[in-house]
Amino acid sequence: MAKKVTASDKKHITGGETEGGITSSYATKDGVTLKVPYSFFGSIYDEAEEKAVLAAMKQDTLTMGPKTAEFQKKFAAMCGCKHAYAVSNCTTGMHLCSQLFDIREGDEVIVTPNTFVATSLVILKQGARPVYADIDPRTFNMDPKCIAKLVTKKTKAIFCVHYAGLMCDMDPILDIAKKHGLLVLEDCAHAHNAEYKGRKAGTVSDVGVFSFHSLKNMTTCGEGGMITTNHDKFVKGIEMLRCMNLTHWDPAQTTWTFGDTSVEKKGKADYWLPSHFDVEDYNGHWGNNYRMNEIQAAVGCCQVDKIEMLTARRREIGHMLNEGLKGIKGITPALEPDGYKHVYHLYTVCVEEEKLGASRDEFMRVLYCQEGVQGILHYQPTYHFKALQKMGYPQDLCPNAEKFFYRREINLPMHPRLTTQDVETMIQAIRNAAKTVRR
Repeated sequence: MAKKVTASDKKHITGGETEGGITSSYATKDGVTLKVPYSFFGSIYDEAEEKAVLAAMKQDTLTMGPKTAEFQKKFAAMCGCKHAYAVSNCTTGMHLCSQLFDIREGDEVIVTPNTFVATSLVILKQGARPVYADIDPRTFNMDPKCIAKLVTKKTKAIFCVHYAGLMCDMDPILDIAKKHGLLVLEDCAHAHNAEYKGRKAGTVSDVGVFSFHSLKNMTTCGEGGMITTNHDKFVKGIEMLRCMNLTHWDPAQTTWTFGDTSVEKKGKADYWLPSHFDVEDYNGHWGNNYRMNEIQAAVGCCQVDKIEMLTARRREIGHMLNEGLKGIKGITPALEPDGYKHVYHLYTVCVEEEKLGASRDEFMRVLYCQEGVQGILHYQPTYHFKALQKMGYPQDLCPNAEKFFYRREINLPMHPRLTTQDVETMIQAIRNAAKTVRR
């Protein structure tokens, strides 16, 4: 079970080798003593999760069993949607939806550059081309005006990412999609329980996909994901593509012939005849093993039970930071516009170097080395990665996203186990660091 961080935890981040690298730890070996380290665990576990795991381990079925069904039902109720399907992680869920949308070679999908590479990776895996829309410099989400300019005859879909837990401005995006006959996916990896004009993340568009990675607002043992939809037409495709195109034999079929042997159905067929399952492609796409196991699902059920508490604590911390950082020249707190419910998966503070009189990196060094607060950066524009540069993407596609990552943003430690003292420490540290670099 993850260790709970208290106000007295003033520890060295000594690090250690991890197989996942940056996907499994932000620890370093530089010897800096931290007052508020960046945690890689974004939720709270207690005896409920411990008991649920032990109970699930005693089941006869350890994958896609009764706990998975329960988790799906509870998650759908939480979101207020008709259908929810558990998957192995958010990336596999989005890949499944790329197949569900019949995205193929030659298609284009409009997406933000301000996201983890997974959002583009699932498009590339289908042979399609990500087309990057610049971000709004205040919300850090895709700007609908930029999206509208990028639609071509090749555009198949729009993949929206609700960065940091603040939902995109979905109404104009949906208007664009309707006008051009495009499908819309919500990448809700940051947005559990977030709302836009009274509508929950994952329910506004064609499909939503959630992450339960270690960092997220709720987590299922480090990995896991969920697909949500209100559209019955997607149910068969999701079920088939999640589990290797498996289907049941057609019950209307009465005779099966194998070589010289024929089996005729009389009344209810024996369960083993003609076989336990059939396999059929879905719209020309072959399925995957993207199932969730029962231990993850059991933990997920407990996390859904806690989601209101977890969300309320994140929002309380976010609002404390918003208030405490007001009025610091050159420092811009996070934004929560009217009509939105921000769930603060990340708390992003921006350094405006022209007003501060120092660069973001100068400020960040002082905040880390002298004040003991570990900030991190999310996300380098996807098209700047070596693999996409090889594909011919230009360097200067999205000026707002580039300035955001390279010159403005810092993500502060944010998780529901932070104490009021931790928050006050961060606020004072930012005030001190701003004063130091301004000198």
